[in-house]
Amino acid sequence: MYAVIRSYSGTGASDLIDLIAGRKEEVEEILGSINGFVSWTMIKTEDGGATVTVCQDKAGTDESIRLAREWIQQNASDLNVAPPMVSEGAVALHLS
Repeated sequence: MYAVIRSYSGTGASDLIDLIAGRKEEVEEILGSINGFVSWTMIKTEDGGATVTVCQDKAGTDESIRLAREWIQQNASDLNVAPPMVSEGAVALHLS
């Protein structure tokens, strides 16, 4: 498995996290379209938040990054959120 963490902070980041949280069904539909999708978690932090996407392989997480970028451009460009800090790599241990 492979995972990607996208961390959002600064201007508009909290508003973006709130917007995403309010569009759960849309997010589920988008993520469900990714081949090899395993799980997704959103974390609200003091200055924004982060998402964690786990897929069967890097191709899945690459697709999730592309779809997230498109969704933000289409639905939240007015928030002027800085691009997220992205961390990714092979999953060493996954519990659920």
